[in-house]
Amino acid sequence: MNNIKLFESKQIRSAWDDAAQRWVFAIVDVIAVLTESPNPPVYWRVLKKRLLAEGNETVTSCNALKLTAADGKQRLTDVADTEQLLRLIQSIPSPKAEPFKRWLAKVGYERLEEIENPELAAARMREIYKAKGYSDAWIEKRVRGIAIRDELTNEWQKRGVKEQREYAILTAEISRATFGMTPSEYKTFKQLDKPADNLRDHMTDLELIFSMLGEASTTEIARQREAQGYDENRAAAIAGGSVAGKARQDLEQKSGRRVTSPENYKALPEAVARKKLNRKED
Repeated sequence: MNNIKLFESKQIRSAWDDAAQRWVFAIVDVIAVLTESPNPPVYWRVLKKRLLAEGNETVTSCNALKLTAADGKQRLTDVADTEQLLRLIQSIPSPKAEPFKRWLAKVGYERLEEIENPELAAARMREIYKAKGYSDAWIEKRVRGIAIRDELTNEWQKRGVKEQREYAILTAEISRATFGMTPSEYKTFKQLDKPADNLRDHMTDLELIFSMLGEASTTEIARQREAQGYDENRAAAIAGGSVAGKARQDLEQKSGRRVTSPENYKALPEAVARKKLNRKED
């Protein structure tokens, strides 16, 4: 499960290892927040070379994992778990070392809590979206959409679909059949030009509803057809997206307005900041 964690408003890419029940973190991201180096990859290469020369076992046990880079592509990235990071931090002089250690402990504890009580993860997600300024009604749809998406990807995994590349292709097929646009085309339509922009975080209520319908329909069709492998699941994805696409067209015809909207929520953080400023002035 790939994820983004925030330490002092700076992003740290991470992934949850189900087998080992632990988080692993992108080392270059950790170096970026601890050192504020203008070039964290170079800093890490130099540090890694020095530690290897010293025979440091922590470096030799660090693995590489495919994580989403700034350009939106999946790239192999050196990662470390909490224990490995704590050892590496000893070699990185930084006034942020102690606050970062406390942050690591908190992140690990919260994940274990969420495993014991999955409702906590949803509650924390709601809090994050609410802090960004989204409405309660929108948040409920977004959270439900995430659950439906997880159910679909779990189904794909069981049916022999390869993660990352094939998931992305099948998702594009559902989106094209549902909205007439792939996710990348949809982002352009909504003027989302940053790789980190999450398309669904900028969807309207109706767009979220039809996204859910397309993915829920795909899951049901794949199950009923007992689809196996990429080709059969691609056919199920097109069929599932078409169910949502026909429903969308029917609504558009009867309501007289399009479901797809160029509207985005990029202005939400600015609006929240203005509200906070106004409260201080009052």
